[in-house]
This record gives sequence, C-alpha cells and structure tokens, in this order.
Amino acid sequence: MKFGRKITGGRYHQRRKRKLTERVRQVVPVKLGKEKKVKIRIRGGHIKVRLLSVQIANVLNKEGKSVKTTIKNVVQTPANKFLARQNILIKGAIIETELGKARITNRPSQEGSVQAVLVE
Repeated sequence: MKFGRKITGGRYHQRRKRKLTERVRQVVPVKLGKEKKVKIRIRGGHIKVRLLSVQIANVLNKEGKSVKTTIKNVVQTPANKFLARQNILIKGAIIETELGKARITNRPSQEGSVQAVLVE
C-alpha cells in the first residue's frame, strides 16, 4: 500500500504537533580552520557551545597528559571517506597533528572542543 495509509486504504492522522524540544536541528559540520563558535539555547534554558571550525586539539599523549596541538590535516574518516577530503572533524576521524596521528574521541559539534588520543 501507499505510505501513510492503513491496509484498508484509510489515512493515518497525526495525533499531535511536534513540541519545540522535539524539533530536529540542521547538522553543522566542524571544519578545519580559524576557530569559530556559536552558542545555542537547548532544553531547560541551558546553553550548548557548537564549533563551526577549529585548529587546536587537546591530544592525550603516551604519558597520560593532555597537550594542546595544532591540527594539520584530516587523514581518514571511517564513517565516510568524503568527509576526510573536505577536512571535516567528526568522532573517530584520524587527524594529523604536530605530535603525530591522533583519533578524535569526542563529538566536536556537540561539545565545543576537539579531544583526541595518539595512535601508532
């Protein structure tokens, strides 16, 4: 049968409208470049800092200490190879830093910073 119809041919009716908190926001990718941040209001009146672009990452080195380093390039993105070509930073992406290659462990678009761990 057609989408949105019962087996008898009748239509499904919407029970209620979406609440303001249920709205889906547009996905904004975090690119490599000069740092830009945007503050947005979320549920409960709280504020979330979203990154639009960034150059610096907090990389955890082998001694267990976090070091600020600059990001040179996005080497590989397991989720989608086209994101690596566009230098878009997402969780799980392998980036090239001054310390070496590192894997992003957080979600930069949701948290406002880039956290990474060195890989061999």
